[in-house]
Amino acid sequence: MGKTIVEFKDVVKEYGQGEGKQVAVNHVNFTIEEGEFVVILGQSGAGKSTVLNMLGGMDTPTSGTVMVDGLEVSAMNDKKLSDYRAEKIGFIFQFYNLIPSLTAYENVALTKSIVNDALDPMDMLKRVGLMDHAKKFPSQMSGGEQQRVSIARAIAKNPKIILGDEPTGALDSETGVKVLELLVDMSHNYGNTVIVVTHNADIAKCADKVIRMKNGKIREIKINDAPIPVEEVEW
Repeated sequence: MGKTIVEFKDVVKEYGQGEGKQVAVNHVNFTIEEGEFVVILGQSGAGKSTVLNMLGGMDTPTSGTVMVDGLEVSAMNDKKLSDYRAEKIGFIFQFYNLIPSLTAYENVALTKSIVNDALDPMDMLKRVGLMDHAKKFPSQMSGGEQQRVSIARAIAKNPKIILGDEPTGALDSETGVKVLELLVDMSHNYGNTVIVVTHNADIAKCADKVIRMKNGKIREIKINDAPIPVEEVEW
């Protein structure tokens, strides 16, 4: 594989004080290579979304170091974190987070106001198979179509890293497969590093690397030498 793009070194995240203190992430260590498709797997409360939020600069560790693409994200102030999120990270959420009053094209074109070298919105819609939906509003599209628009928006920033928080969680299996195929394609054919958080163990079978979490700790890190094709995943 290529160079290491993500490294967590002894990362701890605590919430609250005193007796009410909760340890969401407990001394976590892992690395991710550039261009890998990685699944962070675990049940609700395992700490996986907290890991994703720290990776995305939306949360900071209590202790430990988060390194991304040579930058120490864990040491950044709010202004630097904002720049980091804008320049390096594309987010895909379970419930799409599209702006209802904007068309598919306009939702994707928003990235031009965030980064200088944003990719062409129409090209991005074409890549996710939605060129003919450019003028539709979110309310005129299915859940799967809305999720594909949100992926087009994420990749329009040309980010180093794409983070997906249960990106297929609200989709039926057929649509979920299409979305998953897009994410795998982005890592293997376009060089993005794609990190997906899910509780669905079947999705992990397509990943290059699986990081399994439980109770804030890493239980297992598994390299898949032969990830199965997405269409063979049973949902």
